[in-house]
Amino acid sequence: MSYLNYVVIALLGALAAVLANLGVAVFNDGLRPIMPEYLEGRMDKKALAATSFALSFGLVIGFGIPVSVAATIILIHSILLGTDIIGTWCPKGKTGIILSAVIGAAYGIGIVAGLKFIVDLFAKLPVNFLPHLGQVGTPIVAAFAVFPALVVAYQFGVKNGIITLVVSFLVRQFIQYWGKFKLGGATVALNPEGMALLAGMIIMLIFAMREKPDPNAPKVDLTAIFSERVAKIKKNLPILVVMGGLISAATSMAILAGDPISLNLLKEGKNVEAAMTAFARGIGFIPLVATTAITTGVYAPAGMTFVFVVGLLIKNPLLAFLAGAVVMALEILLLDILAKGMDKFPGIRKCGDNIRTAMGKVLEVALLVGGMMAANAMAPGLGLFVVVGIYVLNKTSKKPIVDMAVGPVGAIFVGVLINILYLIGLYLPPK
Repeated sequence: MSYLNYVVIALLGALAAVLANLGVAVFNDGLRPIMPEYLEGRMDKKALAATSFALSFGLVIGFGIPVSVAATIILIHSILLGTDIIGTWCPKGKTGIILSAVIGAAYGIGIVAGLKFIVDLFAKLPVNFLPHLGQVGTPIVAAFAVFPALVVAYQFGVKNGIITLVVSFLVRQFIQYWGKFKLGGATVALNPEGMALLAGMIIMLIFAMREKPDPNAPKVDLTAIFSERVAKIKKNLPILVVMGGLISAATSMAILAGDPISLNLLKEGKNVEAAMTAFARGIGFIPLVATTAITTGVYAPAGMTFVFVVGLLIKNPLLAFLAGAVVMALEILLLDILAKGMDKFPGIRKCGDNIRTAMGKVLEVALLVGGMMAANAMAPGLGLFVVVGIYVLNKTSKKPIVDMAVGPVGAIFVGVLINILYLIGLYLPPK
C-alpha cells in the first residue's frame, strides 16, 4: 500500500465529511430527503445526527466492511456512509468543517489501514482461510448477467423476462465458443458474462423506451418547482467535481469500488467488465439521484455513480481524477435535461427502481451462495451448516443484518471459528 493511496483516501474521507457537514451532499439515499428538514430549521442537529447514525452504522458494520474484507478492496459504502455520520455529528460553522475534515481523513486512513491489518492478521492464523474467502465473489460475475431479465420481468411481465433471459443465455454461449478473434495480430477474447449482460441491458432499454407517458396524467416540472434547490446544487459544483475526481482516482488505483459486483471483477483484473456493471448500476441510479437532488437540493458525493466507470476504465489516477471531475460536472449541469427526459420516457424512470431491486435480489443470492462456497471450502459440511444457520436465524432477529451481508459475514465467521476449533483439537484442515 503506497503513501499515495493513503493521501487519496484521506482527501476523499475529509471532503466527503465536509460535504455532509455543510449539507451539500450525503451518500445514504435515505438521509438525503431528511437533510432539508435540518437545513431549513425544522429539525435540530441532535435529531439529524441520531437519524444519520441509525441509517448508516449498521450498513457500515454489517455490509460494507465484511464485503471489503472478503475482496481486500474497499466497498465505497464503508467510507461514505461513515463520513455521513461524521459530517452530521460535527457542529455547524468553521469548527465543524475543520473537525469533519480531520476526522473524515483519519477515518478514511483507518479503513484502509484496518483492512490491511485484518487481512494480514487472518493470513497469520494457524488455519489460513484467506485463499478460500475469495470464493465469496465467485458467483457474482455469472449471476449478475441475469439482472436485466429480472428487471424486464418486474416491469413488463414474466414472459418478456424469460425472453430476455433466453437471449442473454444464447449470447453467452455463442461468445463462450466463438468470442475469440484476431485484431492487429493480437487475440481478443470477449467475456461471455459481459456480453450476456450487454444483450440483456439492450433488450431492457428497448422495452423501457417503448413505454409512452400517460396523456391524461398531470404534467409536473420538478426543476421549475424546486428551482432554488437546483440552483444550490449548481452553486456547489466546484467542490462536488473535486469529490467526483477523487472517487475516480481512488477507483483507478484499485483502492475502492462502488458495488460488490464491480469490486469482485476489479479484484480479478477485469476492469472492462467491472466498468460495464458499474455503468448498468449508474443507469439505475439516475432517477433516484436526479429526483432526490432536485427535490432536496442535496447531491450525492458519488453523483449518479458514473465516476466509478471512469476510474475502472482509466488506470492513470491523474487522468481518472480529471475525467471523473468532468463526469460529475456534466451530471450536475444536465440535471434539468435528465429530469425532462425521464418525463418523456416514464419506462426508464420506472426502470431505475426495478434495476436497484433486481440488483439487490441477484446480489443477495450470489453473495449467499458465494459465502456457502467459501465456508464449505474452508470446512466441508461444517461451513454450510454454519452459514445456513446464520442466514435462517438472521431472518428471525429483531435487528437483522442486511441479507446481502450474510454470505460474507458467515464465511468470515467460519474462518475464525475453525481456527478456534483447531486450537482446541476439534478441527483438522482438509488435505
